[in-house]
Amino acid sequence: MTHQGACHCGAVRLTLPSTPEVATDCNCSLCRRIGGPWVYFEFGTVTIEGHPESTESYVQGDKTLRTIRCKHCGCVTHWEPTSLEPGARHGVHLANFDRALMASVRVRRFDGADTWKFLDE
Repeated sequence: MTHQGACHCGAVRLTLPSTPEVATDCNCSLCRRIGGPWVYFEFGTVTIEGHPESTESYVQGDKTLRTIRCKHCGCVTHWEPTSLEPGARHGVHLANFDRALMASVRVRRFDGADTWKFLDE
């Protein structure tokens, strides 16, 4: 079953290839500002329309990820790797999808600020 979501204005549309079972709520310096939760899929399996023509990106820290937002409404939609290596994946901001999907997914708390471990193990 696929799921469709979009930024607030609809310029960036995302389709998940399947229903995620687990999401991550991270507290790193970026995620604590832009929120979450995040779900992850193999790079290339998420369909993204409106990217790159309607998006802007931000690369921080170790420069391994590019965080993408809509340049019209400002909603963060996903992140992608800056270099494609085997096992690369997308992080998709689940808040851009139906609230019922968000409510159905287990959310794990991840300490990306300090320990780099899940806090709910």
